[in-house]
Amino acid sequence: MIHRTAQIDPKAKLHSSVKVGPYSVIGANVEINEKSEIQSHVSIIGNTKIGKNNKIYPFASIGNDPQDLKFKGEQTKLEIGNNNKIREYVTINPGTTGGGGITKVGNNCLFMVSAHIAHDCFVGDNVILANNVPLGGHAHIDNNVIIGGNSAVQQFTRVGRSAMIGGMCGVVRDIIPYAMVHGNRSKLQGLNLIGLRRKNIPNKDIKILIDAYNEIFKNENLTENLKNLSKEIRKHELVSNVVSFIEKDKKRPICTPFSK
Repeated sequence: MIHRTAQIDPKAKLHSSVKVGPYSVIGANVEINEKSEIQSHVSIIGNTKIGKNNKIYPFASIGNDPQDLKFKGEQTKLEIGNNNKIREYVTINPGTTGGGGITKVGNNCLFMVSAHIAHDCFVGDNVILANNVPLGGHAHIDNNVIIGGNSAVQQFTRVGRSAMIGGMCGVVRDIIPYAMVHGNRSKLQGLNLIGLRRKNIPNKDIKILIDAYNEIFKNENLTENLKNLSKEIRKHELVSNVVSFIEKDKKRPICTPFSK
């Protein structure tokens, strides 16, 4: 059902089951797949592809120009997966040529009121951004991450899978998988044990991860601590995810219990 006041470019590709509410605007290069619902006063423009069963609430702005002074109107992209809820006043920008040309959002995410996903971000599946959470450009948010209200993620920051970030945090360092983080400037407070148990991770596996965590972060010398981690523990899937995350980008600072 398309409301009579909605403005939809004839070149836009909307599945016949898509609903569009009053006064929403959909541009020429937009593609929206089946059973997605666009409520009133939503703007969707640019080279934007939206998957199935998404629900976008009033006054969201999807696909408008990146907030990057280097952007000069290049043809870049935004891709959004399936089953996402994008609440009021959320803004999601496409990529830039300097950052790979694409912003990508996965499936089953919830972006609460006034969340912002900047240019060239990658957001995985089952991610929750609470109210007023901005992601700076090029941020990489892995699957099952939860970021509390009014926290801000600095550009280029990586957040590993199943990490939980408390409210009112300034996230300026990379967050390891399964971490629990809070503080005015994000400080590693331990592992996200509640999140791990909710994922039905067996206690024996959680115990191995805890032992590895204690070894890796026993002091500030992460490089030496990683070297001393036994090969047997390194092979464990959860531990391997953490070690690989830390070693993947050695130029990025890692959030630790000693972060200031």
